[in-house]
Amino acid sequence: MSFWQYEQEAMEEGRALVCGCDEAGAGPLAGPVYAAAVILPVGEDIPGLDDSKKLTPKQRDKLFPVIQERALDWSVAWVDAKEIDETDILSARMRAMQLAIDGLSQRPDFALVDGNRDHGKSAAITTPHRCLVKGDSLSASIAAASILAKVSRDRFMETMAQQYPEYRFERHKGYPTKLHYQLLRVHGPSPIHRRTFLKNL
Repeated sequence: MSFWQYEQEAMEEGRALVCGCDEAGAGPLAGPVYAAAVILPVGEDIPGLDDSKKLTPKQRDKLFPVIQERALDWSVAWVDAKEIDETDILSARMRAMQLAIDGLSQRPDFALVDGNRDHGKSAAITTPHRCLVKGDSLSASIAAASILAKVSRDRFMETMAQQYPEYRFERHKGYPTKLHYQLLRVHGPSPIHRRTFLKNL
């Protein structure tokens, strides 16, 4: 199956500009959820492009500027921990993805969205779209978005590690690791922790 099948299908249905959209950071105990939207020239060959979860941090870092350079357009957006706590993580994910799509300077008329959900209680994907389970393995555009979202979020958490060194965010990026839980028990939550995620402490 072609990495471009879903983009091509959308274009055959008359969609002129198709973006891929994905998010990163639904599971962490701290930090924002990030999302990216990417419009690639159809058939653009980016060596090594794959689902961000299948790549090493070094491979993702290397692909990050290549995707930005080759894309017709790209956008990154986020929803912070406070808003996640005030709404819910599903709504925050949907809002981040729609914000990323809205942030594109070229307005896409169709979006390929990773996952099987397109709305939460307080937010939804409003751009015409198709949800693709494991989309980051099936669509080049979604794979590119997954890399931009993941690298952007990791870099943000690395800057937070300088602000809150006691949590070692550079090590776990806010995810619920054994080390992270240990440090939380010692220091309590920081301003960027998601309070609604800390019920087990």
